[in-house]
Amino acid sequence: MHKGGKKVTFLSAVAIGIGAMVGAGIFALLGEAGTIAGNATWISFLLSGIIALLSGYSFGRLGACFPSAGGIVEYLTQSYGNGLFTGAMSVMMYIAATVSIALVGKAFGSYAWSMLPTGTPEYWKSVLGAAVILLFVLVNMNGAKSMGRLEIIIVGIKLGALCLFAGVGVAYISPERLSIANFPPSGNIFYALAITFFAYEGFRVVTNAAEDMDDVKRTLPRAIIAAILITMGLYVLIAIVMFGNLPVQTIVEAKDYALAEAARPVMGSAGFKVVAITALIATASAINASLYAVTNITYQLAKNGQLPKAFGRPIAHSREGLLISGGIIMLLTIFLNLNEIAVIGSLTILIVHFITHVGHLKVIKKTKASFVFVLLACITNLAAITLTMIYESKHSPNIVTAIVLCLLGSFLVEIILQMVLGKSILPRIKHRELHGGTQVAKGADSEK
Repeated sequence: MHKGGKKVTFLSAVAIGIGAMVGAGIFALLGEAGTIAGNATWISFLLSGIIALLSGYSFGRLGACFPSAGGIVEYLTQSYGNGLFTGAMSVMMYIAATVSIALVGKAFGSYAWSMLPTGTPEYWKSVLGAAVILLFVLVNMNGAKSMGRLEIIIVGIKLGALCLFAGVGVAYISPERLSIANFPPSGNIFYALAITFFAYEGFRVVTNAAEDMDDVKRTLPRAIIAAILITMGLYVLIAIVMFGNLPVQTIVEAKDYALAEAARPVMGSAGFKVVAITALIATASAINASLYAVTNITYQLAKNGQLPKAFGRPIAHSREGLLISGGIIMLLTIFLNLNEIAVIGSLTILIVHFITHVGHLKVIKKTKASFVFVLLACITNLAAITLTMIYESKHSPNIVTAIVLCLLGSFLVEIILQMVLGKSILPRIKHRELHGGTQVAKGADSEK
């Protein structure tokens, strides 16, 4: 599906990363993180940013050595080979992708609901979230066109609104609201890591542009780190402004649209509307782009035999995978609350990241990465997973059950395919050979 186009420069790659990260996560998750970490949420964003930097370093070195539009799927294949385990992890990635889009849909619904007349039933959050998913499924059915200029404008709008909010809000901070004396138990700061990390997970999108970079060995690692550093600075500042202007209880009560609520004391009712409208624009754009991306992912997985062939069959100007994925995402949007979606999505992604980093250690001689940094990526990802599982086992056992089911379901899908097909479910394409870091896929275009 991937075709090389215009070359991606360092600045373009940084913009891609920032655009993918600064989206629904920051609009939807500040309130959720605040329910756990309180006025110390900015520390959780700082710590999860460090985890993202370590992960970004590992992915950057892998992408420089194995440049591919497949990103993590390619890294898993290089580390673990074309086996059941790799296939199951690819399915796990698909689950994470659908959950991520459901989070965006839920965020859209929450901000849209916040602008409706007082007294509007809360179930409209789910209705509006599912409706926007359906809308963009229909849009994507007509095929995709280049939206580069539009996306740049949208990224500019949301960054501009957030920077305006943060810049003005600094002047209104009440230091006592951020006092250490009002911090929650220190453990809560770490328990919130999975939720805050979810706001960074978009950095992996940069790896999918590796094939279009002129000097990938230099450009990719630097672009990922730069994008994460800029985003981390923005997130920490916004969290400080938000919790420095509103009581924690107010943020918790308005957690689904907390960022817009935090703009009210800073810029009045107009500020609330500006941030809410910005959230609607940002989330709608993210849904459109993410649905197109997940359709390409399911096409490739179906082609590789890691998902049923139905996902890859053409329909209208798209693939049946779009309809199937859209239906799953709508159900997740309707039946899961924002916290459940955020935690399940973040834990799923952290698990895939952890496994990818462990696999990196197996090929580290090829990537020439720092063993210490990759090991730290493994340790910090595992720590975030463990701490979150401990917290959720006490407060939301159903989330732990859902994660276990995701893991088991991923392997079950692969096993069922193997039984149905009566042969290996490994990719039906020939193995790739690497020549000086450049991929030459034999027969890669034989199936179209």
